[in-house]
Amino acid sequence: MSNYKTDQCRILHRGKEFHFVSYEGVEANLAKNLSAAPAMWYLMRAGHRHAVMAQIVGQEALERDRLLAEWLDTEVFAAMVAVAPVIVRAVPRRRSA
Repeated sequence: MSNYKTDQCRILHRGKEFHFVSYEGVEANLAKNLSAAPAMWYLMRAGHRHAVMAQIVGQEALERDRLLAEWLDTEVFAAMVAVAPVIVRAVPRRRSA
């Protein structure tokens, strides 16, 4: 039985709140063709979890929050800019006399 304790944090970044949860790592399972994974932080969003970064034991909360905010800038907000619709406003033509 593992003594791992799940951790959670909420970060307010760019006016939005994000919920992160840590999950215990898993050992490799050759029978199921699964590789090992360390304990990780995941972004919880719309009922799904998205892997963010490895959880570091003893890491300061401020450092963890800074790294999570950097990940949000790179993976979430950069993606929002990339898919943002381009709004083109038609300019009326002047009629020549």
